[in-house]
Amino acid sequence: HARNPVDWFPWGPAALRQAQMQDRPILLSVGYSTCHWCHVMERESFADPQIAALLNQTFVCIKVDREERPDLDRVYQTTHQILTQQPGGWPLTVFLDPRDRVPFFSGTYFPRTPRMGMPGFVDLLQRVASVWTERRDELAEQGAKVQQILDALNETPEQDPGLPGAELLDAAREQYGNGYDATDGGFGEAPKFPMPGNLGRLLRHWAASGKRDGEALEMVMHTLTRMARGGIFDHLGGGFCRYSTDKAWLVPHFEKMLYDNGALLGLYADALAIAPDPLLEAAVRDTADWLLREMQAPEGGFYAALDADSEGEEGRFYVWHREQIRRALDADEYRVLATLYGVDKPANWEGKWILHRRDAWRAVVDRLDLEEAEAAALLASGREKLLALRETRERPGRDEKVLAAWNGLAISGLARAARITGETRWLEAARRAVDFIASDLVRDGRLHVAWTNGTLGTRAYLEDHALLLEGLLELLQTGWRDADVRFATLLADALLEHFMDTEAGGFFQTAHDAESLIHRSRPTMDEALPAGSAAAARGLQRLGQLLGRPAYVDAAQQALRQATPFMQRAPQAHGTMLDVLAEYLEPPEQVLIRGPEARAWADATRDGYQPERCVFAIPAPLEPAPGADAPLLPAYLPDAAPEATTAWVCRRGTCSLPITSRDGLTAELGGSKVVQLVAPKVPRGTDENAGLDPVGDGLRAGDLQVIHA
Repeated sequence: HARNPVDWFPWGPAALRQAQMQDRPILLSVGYSTCHWCHVMERESFADPQIAALLNQTFVCIKVDREERPDLDRVYQTTHQILTQQPGGWPLTVFLDPRDRVPFFSGTYFPRTPRMGMPGFVDLLQRVASVWTERRDELAEQGAKVQQILDALNETPEQDPGLPGAELLDAAREQYGNGYDATDGGFGEAPKFPMPGNLGRLLRHWAASGKRDGEALEMVMHTLTRMARGGIFDHLGGGFCRYSTDKAWLVPHFEKMLYDNGALLGLYADALAIAPDPLLEAAVRDTADWLLREMQAPEGGFYAALDADSEGEEGRFYVWHREQIRRALDADEYRVLATLYGVDKPANWEGKWILHRRDAWRAVVDRLDLEEAEAAALLASGREKLLALRETRERPGRDEKVLAAWNGLAISGLARAARITGETRWLEAARRAVDFIASDLVRDGRLHVAWTNGTLGTRAYLEDHALLLEGLLELLQTGWRDADVRFATLLADALLEHFMDTEAGGFFQTAHDAESLIHRSRPTMDEALPAGSAAAARGLQRLGQLLGRPAYVDAAQQALRQATPFMQRAPQAHGTMLDVLAEYLEPPEQVLIRGPEARAWADATRDGYQPERCVFAIPAPLEPAPGADAPLLPAYLPDAAPEATTAWVCRRGTCSLPITSRDGLTAELGGSKVVQLVAPKVPRGTDENAGLDPVGDGLRAGDLQVIHA
């Protein structure tokens, strides 16, 4: 928008003063760099000199990047829903009264001329200007009502709701089931979003049920399989697009966001821990490798997003003409790829092909009458050729902001994937990101929201601290570093000092010393990102239990108490806060291992998907962080390192005696409960010794058998 003829202001005192002095309404346009419809509206309207002249004469125009100012985006998305009774989106187009910054009209994308039942932007501007001039008293009255609703959102119940029980977990499970699409996976109709938070909650519910709730597992596995086979997944370069425009995951909205891929990477890694499957493993490896190859900055942090558009067209970089594929491959490669990815069928999007795995791998191999090893080799060589050819195209734009919150999700996903697969490259990439953020996004002890080519954004928000804290906790389980645990405590202390509501409980999205807006939210409901107050509570509860810091645990419980009325109204929308509840009701056991063989012992304790257990392998000797006299250790460990590898198992704040043998640790863990391991059944259509497919078709709950140990 920098080259638009519109006289854009950034949000700030200068713009607000000018609007008041000139007595003009404010046009607030909220978007982001890789937003497709933001590009469309920019080309149609904001780049048009005549529309720009009307805007400059009648309004004070403010452009906001919602990724750098999520506080403004949340406030005005909320007011949009109040005014229109409709969900919001981007671009968000809001007209504000300059006296109090309360909106009096709101919408999202508007076309240049009337289309599809939407008013043209020029007509809309003229009507808004007329209403502002002629009916200002009515607008002021409406604005007062909007402000009353905003104020009511933060009202504290007269009676303490108390802490809820497991009935909320069961209610959410039932609601997920009611909204589940048994045919295509996922929830609801088109457009369909991956919703990794809901799937992760279902997976944890399955584990907490003693791994007996097969329907919960089915919802997760079927959805992950359908997405990994669908067009929403990039079958050549890896990574997932933001959502599918259809219910079958075929036609994506082609932008790729860091936050989606960080969350999905961790979720697919969890699914892979349940049972080995090549399709799930490929999704993990290809997504992680895409993050390292295309999204990690030389300095270490991860960039924000890739655009949906290139050369002015959505999806142009990713889609194919059949003859392009035929010319790039030899005949045998083409037969395999065309059959697997549906290129031998009619075009599936605007006369072109979006690659997707239309048929199961085994069906493809059988149809082509090939040996599996031969087919897999042809597939690998063909994919390599197509990826190389695609790299010659004009690439989509890349938003090169390094956002703290989104990096937290990427760090978490990479750490979990590294822990489950043993891939050290991913662990090192996550550590590089943490080290960069700690050195370049922290100034005077305060985290900042973004870094772009050496320029810092504003001070960070709640979700930045919370999601980065959770990423550090995942990283500590994958490999302990003293610098990481100290950074985690810095973030946790900042949450308590700058964001905690000491009266009602919970956490505000903005810091106590941040700019005052017309509303200050305490987000408890998951949206595109996990809810900030919920993620803060989850991270504080885990870190408080690890380090023995009651203030962290108490703050988490107060956040849970504050969120209870909202959770009771819509359990299914509070997956992250339900995790806090589940871990409050049944705290995960902590396995603390220290010594030269700590990593090997830790690996031996990890058997499948175990959200009820946190394992920390702490090397000895351990280098303290720069400037520290001694390492910061879990509360239950002695300061002096043991001569031989030693473990402690802690449950509900009580720890075992020191365990000095791996067999003793196994016995201690095995004696705590019946262990249930989930293993793959023999794949359909194979003999007992065939093993799983080299490419894989994905798992369903019915493909798994439970072994009681």
